Amino acid sequence: MKNNKKGYIVEKILDIVSAIAHEKGLKQEDVLQAIKTAFIQTAKHVVDKTYTFDANLDENAKKLHLYRTIVVVDNEDERLQDKEISGGFISLQEAKTLDEGAELDDQLQIDYNLEDYGRTAAGRLHNEMEFHIQRLVENELYEKYHSKVGTVVSGRVTLVDSEQNTFIEVDEVRAKLPMKNRIKGEKFVVGDVVQALVRRVEINKANGIQIELSRTSPKFLEQLLRMEVPEIDDDIVIIEKSARIPGERAKVALISTNPRIDPIGATVGVKGVRINAVSQELLGENIDCLEYTAIPELFLARVMSPAIISHIEIIDNKKAVITLPSDQKSKAIGRSGINIRLASMMSGLEIELVEQDGILAEEKDGVDALQALFN
Repeated sequence: MKNNKKGYIVEKILDIVSAIAHEKGLKQEDVLQAIKTAFIQTAKHVVDKTYTFDANLDENAKKLHLYRTIVVVDNEDERLQDKEISGGFISLQEAKTLDEGAELDDQLQIDYNLEDYGRTAAGRLHNEMEFHIQRLVENELYEKYHSKVGTVVSGRVTLVDSEQNTFIEVDEVRAKLPMKNRIKGEKFVVGDVVQALVRRVEINKANGIQIELSRTSPKFLEQLLRMEVPEIDDDIVIIEKSARIPGERAKVALISTNPRIDPIGATVGVKGVRINAVSQELLGENIDCLEYTAIPELFLARVMSPAIISHIEIIDNKKAVITLPSDQKSKAIGRSGINIRLASMMSGLEIELVEQDGILAEEKDGVDALQALFN
């Protein structure tokens, strides 16, 4: 690598990098790379887009050195005639005028000072630096909030638009709680403090960072329980499954890793204080807690509570045929079908209810009793 002269631009670049990094909460090396990119893109715009530019830092002088890299080729090389790539090459004859010792395949460095290109370069450089620093800030925020997906955040409402989408200021960003992710019946006004689950985080050039919140996800219920119940937060009690009809009813299947800890009692709390605190946050949503079991039929029988089930047959792990007394059918279905819908969500099965013939059932019980007397 040969360099025909030294040229430096922008004095005290390290001081600028340090100031930006401190103000934006960024790493200095990342800020420096963003500034280098800004210089390179500016040079391509004001000099020649086909040129290959690079930038180096002189730490002692605290200055940035911008240069063009160009490869020395034979005078008749075809690449010199290709307009799309010719900017990266120079003939040996021309290279000799810049450096008498130039040889084939050498890489020359030709220095550039953007100050020589006047206000056009200065304006472009300012815009490029602003753009790349902003992208860097957004990328940092993306990484920060992407790691929070599935967790609960809290913020103050700053706007409710005409479509009832709620915008919430969470630390240094504004997140969106779409109307579809809001519990039916709840309304927010500017100034309200709202808790919600980080559902999705995206970033694009047009809109920057986009954070979608949710208050209807089962994960929101699970995280609220984790915040309210120390045994869940410490992984002594595990939430195996959960399902919700937001604002109406929810079911949570729990299991304890400690035989001395009752998972239901720990979650509900003394006089229901823990589960009621979560229910209140969810606009009075009724939360049924049940003990998880890996036995599918027993688990489904528990999930169907408060209905009393006579028999369950699971077909191909897709469908469950549930036999039950006719007076239990309405309990199994629940108001507006809520109970059976939650049971299907929890089990992952299609559920068919079959009424047991009450008379036949009573007769069978009588026969069984008589047989028991003679055995």
